[in-house]
Amino acid sequence: MPDPTSLSCLRRYLAIALAAAYAASPALAQSTDAPARIVVGFPAGGSADAVARLLTEKLAVQLGRPVIVDNRPGAGGRIAAAALKSAPSDGSVVMLAPEALTVTNPLVFRKLAYAVSDLAPISMVAEFPYVLAASSASGAKTLPDFVRWARQSPERASFGSPAAGSPLHFFGLLVGQVTLLPMVHVPFQGGAPLVTAMAGGHVPAGINTLGDMLEMHRSGKVQVLAVSGRERAPLLPDVPTFAESGYPGTQVKGWYGLYAPAATSPAAIAQWNTALRKVLAEREVYARLMAIGLQPKPGSPVELRTAQEAGAAVWAPIVKASGFYLD
Repeated sequence: MPDPTSLSCLRRYLAIALAAAYAASPALAQSTDAPARIVVGFPAGGSADAVARLLTEKLAVQLGRPVIVDNRPGAGGRIAAAALKSAPSDGSVVMLAPEALTVTNPLVFRKLAYAVSDLAPISMVAEFPYVLAASSASGAKTLPDFVRWARQSPERASFGSPAAGSPLHFFGLLVGQVTLLPMVHVPFQGGAPLVTAMAGGHVPAGINTLGDMLEMHRSGKVQVLAVSGRERAPLLPDVPTFAESGYPGTQVKGWYGLYAPAATSPAAIAQWNTALRKVLAEREVYARLMAIGLQPKPGSPVELRTAQEAGAAVWAPIVKASGFYLD
């Protein structure tokens, strides 16, 4: 029969040894209950933040761990992208980002703290149309109305966008090309200041996302004239597309994508992709995204990368022709 004292000593020794090994190994020391993070490069309360917060609770169920939003606002999302570049690549950190971070930023900025190759695509999350809206000062109810009004006095052919160098900025220039109007860009610090300026008659037109223009349009303070994309927006079925208004070549849309650090394993990316697909398929999530002008659109990492490349091909000549670049 073994000596109880010796057996007790052995148990204590094994416990100490296991604790030391656990502490020394990052892989073992990481708790499965530690929250995963969705980095968002914009302040709380914005559209990107709203989408991320809508997803977190549902993703936590699918991933089996808490998921929190980590707001890293500033520089139009570039701070968040740089943070993701240096984040752990163990699947614990991802980023929700608009297309600007991987499509137009590399075309516009001469220096970026990140490269597109630093961000591993997981899936597209949702897409949304761009809209052209007019202030009441123009009196325009349709896109042809606005074009006629602007041609009478070309100096009035200006438009605002939420940010210089954004896809919305360049979409406004594209609208100028197809309508043959010398559209002059007026940059604002976000969608809300733009809509406020339009409602006050300080800028005659604005290019913005559907979600940011929706309430002002419904209240009659601005008039959405046309939507980008191939189909009308479900929330505004009476508003035609640009193509229906006689201006094809404007079928582009904006989107949000989910990204991981480049070194993240295919298995971790697949786990996030599967979880996101299941969440976006839920009726409640689908309905809440549609209610703010977003069309859920999950896909594969390859499809997201293809969307990036297609977007860059569309915007590169427009950016080049504009001569607009930033350091």
